[in-house]
Order: sequence, then C-alpha cells, then structure tokens
Amino acid sequence: MLITMSEMLKIAKENNFAVGAYNISDANIFKAVVEKAEELKAPAIIAIHPDELSFISEEFIAYIKERTIKSSVPFVLHLDHGATVKDVVTAINNGFTSVMIDGSHLPFDENAKLTKEVVDIAHTVGVSVEGELGTIGDTGTSIEGGVTEITYTKPEEADEFIRRTGIDSLAIAIGTAHGIYPENFVPKLKLDILDEVANTVDIPLVLHGGSSNSDEEINKAVGKGIQKINISSDTKKAFFNKLQELIDSDVMWEPNVIFPPCIEAAKEIVEYKMNLFNSVDKEKLYYSQEF
Repeated sequence: MLITMSEMLKIAKENNFAVGAYNISDANIFKAVVEKAEELKAPAIIAIHPDELSFISEEFIAYIKERTIKSSVPFVLHLDHGATVKDVVTAINNGFTSVMIDGSHLPFDENAKLTKEVVDIAHTVGVSVEGELGTIGDTGTSIEGGVTEITYTKPEEADEFIRRTGIDSLAIAIGTAHGIYPENFVPKLKLDILDEVANTVDIPLVLHGGSSNSDEEINKAVGKGIQKINISSDTKKAFFNKLQELIDSDVMWEPNVIFPPCIEAAKEIVEYKMNLFNSVDKEKLYYSQEF
C-alpha cells in the first residue's frame, strides 16, 4: 500500500510511535527494507535523496512503486532533501507521494518562500511536503550533507514557519548530524527544544540524522513527539561492511551468492530500528482508516 506522508504520520502521531525513513541507494537495500517491513508488519518510508535518484535512475522508481503498491504494509515514497523546485517536480512526476524541500541553509524568509512555493505545487496533486527549520550537523560521511555549526530550531519560529508555508511535517534541529559519528563521540540531543516545539505546533515532527544516536535518547524523542526518523548510514554501513568482509574472505563474483548475507545484515539494522521506534505490528492501524 502506497500512501502519503500525511496519512502515514497522522496514525503515528495518534498512536505515539515513529516511522523510519530508510534511504535506499540500490535494489538490495530496498529489498532489505521492504521485506523486513512486511515480516514485522511495520509501516516504512522509502527515502531517496536526489543524488540517489540520479544513481538508481527514474526507471527503477517504477519498480519501487509497483512493489510497494502490491504490499499490505503501508509505505511512503519520499524525496529526501530536495534542494530545488526542479528536484521536487522531478520526484512528483515520478510518482513520489511525499517530498522534502530543504531550505534550512537559507535565511528564514527565503526558506519560508521556497517552501511555500513547493507546498503550492505539491498539494495541487495530493503530495505531502516536509520542510526543515534549523540546521543538521555533518559528520562528512553522508550524501545528505549538513553544517559544521548547528542552528537549533526555535519554537516560535517553527510555529510561524508552519503557518506561512502550510507544510505537512517539520524537520527540526535538536543536535543530530548526518552520517556516522566519530569513534567515542556521543551526541547529546537537546530534548528540551523538542519539548518546546512539540508543545507549540500540532503537525508531525521529523528527526534527521537518526543513525548512531543513543537508543535512550531516540526512545525519549519518540515519546516526546517525533513521528519520523531518518536512517541512512546505519543500514548502508552494515550492508557494505558485510560486502567487504565477503569480498576479502574469498574469490566471489556471483551476485546471488554475495548479496544475500549483505541484505540480511541490513535487515538486522532495520528490524532493530523498527523495534526502537515502536512501529512493529502497526500495519493494522492503517486499515481502520479511509485514505
């Protein structure tokens, strides 16, 4: 079942769980996410960055749509970190049910203007829009990028931003970074900011840079109002570490021999995250709604 982000996160917000948005960059990682979601009856978001879309090609999107539409599990096909209106329109033309426009690096007014332009386009065709306010850190290990100095989301600006743009969900900055953190570095999330924002606005909230954060803080973030958590580096790292191990251990060249263990390694991460986000066995909640 392929639905919009608004439909996906409405249920999550009402039932106090978060849905993982898993960046996929090839058919194997997509397979890991979809099959684990079906096994656990857990809703999931298929997230694709513009650079990932360029790599896998628009033709592969047709397969993603067909595979998810035929599934009993609710899925969203989401553009992650669209930078321009062109990125967004390309995604919409390819059947994405949700888009993100990332103007977080812009001054507030320019960010609001760009985001409102995207909302006006996307809502015309029933596509959900995620905006971002505040900046996410960058570990230097991810295509999603980020900044050196984090600008934390201000609750009063979040409220104004939502009113001016009409977005369906908001990515907030509370101290996370894209990519894998350096060894022995443990990020500290500003959960007090999350509390303030959640008490100020009434749309679903999003946490980017969800990889490598402590389980305790992620669990608290979900309890305090995060409905969508982006995961990219953790699954990719598991997949490619296993791939490297297999290549180094023997002479292998058959994809049907090499890739299954890598897919299983990625599945282990996906399962762990789905349990952490409390999204396991939530499929049934979506069948009591009319979309």
